[in-house]
Amino acid sequence: MANSIFLKTDICDEGKRIDSFLSQKLDNMTRSSIQSLILSNNVIVDGKSVKKNYKVCGEQEIELILPDLKEVEILPQKIDINIVYEDDDIIVVNKERGMVVHPAVGNWSGTLVNALMYHCGDRLSGINGQIRPGIVHRIDKDTSGLLVVAKNDFSHQSLCEQISRHEVLREYEAILCGNIKGDKGVIDKPISRHKIDRKKMCVCEDGKRAITHYKIIERYNGYVYAVFQLETGRTHQIRVHCAFIGHPIAGDIVYGFKKDRFANLNGQCLNARKLSFLHPRTKKYIEFEIEKPQYFENVLKKLSYL
Repeated sequence: MANSIFLKTDICDEGKRIDSFLSQKLDNMTRSSIQSLILSNNVIVDGKSVKKNYKVCGEQEIELILPDLKEVEILPQKIDINIVYEDDDIIVVNKERGMVVHPAVGNWSGTLVNALMYHCGDRLSGINGQIRPGIVHRIDKDTSGLLVVAKNDFSHQSLCEQISRHEVLREYEAILCGNIKGDKGVIDKPISRHKIDRKKMCVCEDGKRAITHYKIIERYNGYVYAVFQLETGRTHQIRVHCAFIGHPIAGDIVYGFKKDRFANLNGQCLNARKLSFLHPRTKKYIEFEIEKPQYFENVLKKLSYL
């Protein structure tokens, strides 16, 4: 049976195209997918289907009918992963740069989930469904570092609650382009899906609040080495915030400078180096920290000679 999403408009939305309005409200759907729903008469406004150029009025009820998704079989795969810690409730993994966390269009195999399914069998939380079993939080494909995976629903719920209460410490390290003034600061700017390029995020006043704390550790000729702590966890948060202040992450081909000397690095210099939280079962505070990956060390070594 198909599912539905219900939204309401208000006076400030009057005059907006229906596809534009929905794409602003639904971060997890692309504008093209919304337009497909409209063309298939699956967008209903006040009980009637509409065309994509329909303009909304104030105080209307909109229903999006989501057709049933085809079942996708996610197969276990024997892939080497760096397990930092494991018990009956959780696994902490040091993800390599270049590995996708969970299956999606274009990446149905070779992901961390495929590897975890082989390693754990059916001992993963089912809260996020068969596509993302056990996945509590993510890091980008080309970002390396630590993330925690839940083996059961009890642990999954506990970890999600800690994240929502900002009780999980997630510390990253990165190499940024340019010379930032001051040794530390806070970037408090809302983030939403980019209005034109739906694969990107951007700072936008009508987005969700995003807070990033940073501290400069070392300065080089044209670059800085910095550490970050996330108070919120928006998609691409550190990358977007750094680009917004004019100091994108070295090697970031999406948000960075085209003339960055590390543009051919095959990924951004961003590593999730520290992770700490209360263990869901024991309630004891546990902390994990990893050394810099080799690619990161190589960049720092090059910078030391500049």
